[in-house]
Amino acid sequence: MSEPSKLDQPIVRHSPSTGAQSPDVWGIYEPDTGSIQYICADPATRKAALIDVVLNFDPAAFSIDTRSMDQVLKLVEEHGLSVEWVLDTHPHADHAMASARLKERTGAPNAIGEKVADIADLWRGFYNMPNAFDPARDFDRLFADGDSFKLGDLDVRVMLSTGHTMGSITYICGDAAFVHDTLMQPDSGTARADFPGGSTEELWNSLQAILALPGDTRLFIGHDYGADGRDEPEWEATVDKHRADNIHVKEGTAKEDYIATREERDATLSLPDRMLAVLQINLRGGRLPEAESDGAHYLKLPVDKF
Repeated sequence: MSEPSKLDQPIVRHSPSTGAQSPDVWGIYEPDTGSIQYICADPATRKAALIDVVLNFDPAAFSIDTRSMDQVLKLVEEHGLSVEWVLDTHPHADHAMASARLKERTGAPNAIGEKVADIADLWRGFYNMPNAFDPARDFDRLFADGDSFKLGDLDVRVMLSTGHTMGSITYICGDAAFVHDTLMQPDSGTARADFPGGSTEELWNSLQAILALPGDTRLFIGHDYGADGRDEPEWEATVDKHRADNIHVKEGTAKEDYIATREERDATLSLPDRMLAVLQINLRGGRLPEAESDGAHYLKLPVDKF
């Protein structure tokens, strides 16, 4: 019997601090959606941020469970960490965000980029729900490009990284950058830019800003689905590695060639099977809509709009 693919397993890896102003990072792979969740921690104070943690959603049964979130919180406990921030990089299209539940469990403030308000405006139209979504209510902090905050003794900087969405942000903490759905691993290239509000040209510009970081910066991506000849998930590579080997944006790639490659690829992709459901959760910070008279929660799905 052949061994199961490691792409089907909830793998955890530790990327240790490299010195001063360098965080410990744990990556936790979520196999159902190929998502990577992160714990970023100050080695000195043990204060931590949880980044892009998944609330598991079954698209067949429309059921929710917390196994991924629970796995992340167990790691926090095992390593003696204190959660100071619950962070998301953007309203995800492939998984529900655990932000609201993590805030409730840990007492830490939750945050996302301020341009989530623009994304909410866009999707109110698609759902024909003019009064839905209030990011200012559902997030404690809405970060602007260039904002900074502390994680223990570490400085964290926010960089706007649009293209995949209108409001995606990157968190840069010392020599670690959480670059979400921009880059994939070097053997896989980059993320898609064809969702509503996306832009291949903006994604290119965001990628160039990320690749302008110091060469030894550890880049932590949002997703991995394996690659030809690789059936084990990966999620970390340095800026120098991407500059040398990324199949879409390595040194010498012309902007117009990248845009053509990315748009040709995006034209073959279908919508994620969870997207139209989970965006209604994520644009509420991970909360479900208010329960109706029977005590149950309901989601609204547009027909023939995509």
